[in-house]
Amino acid sequence: MYLLDTNILSELIKKRPNQRLVTRLRSKGSEELFTSTICVLELRFGGALRPDFETFWTKIEQEIISRVTVVPFGHEEAIVAGDILSDLKKEGRNIGLEDVMIGATAMANRFTVVTANIRHFSQIKGLRVENWL
Repeated sequence: MYLLDTNILSELIKKRPNQRLVTRLRSKGSEELFTSTICVLELRFGGALRPDFETFWTKIEQEIISRVTVVPFGHEEAIVAGDILSDLKKEGRNIGLEDVMIGATAMANRFTVVTANIRHFSQIKGLRVENWL
């Protein structure tokens, strides 16, 4: 099962999304595709900065979010995120709170993160990461 990162979801909104990504997603059943409430937050934030926000957000909801299961960031995810943050801090690294929370969501639910941001997510010990772009 796969947790799609924000940059993967954003790719799908483009007029001409990466065809390797589209092909890979089509090879998976909808029951295998997830995203995090943190990714929804990031999409909403980015969309809200656009002048065409209302139409853009409607497109995101109808064409992207409605086709995946959105996993909430809850208690278990918070525990895992706290552990990840402390590990990174001890090693003198920082990848950003949102990526930690997305990674924690994947780990708590035994998902593989699909992202173009391998550099950040590969720093989380034990997290399975793939780049479909």
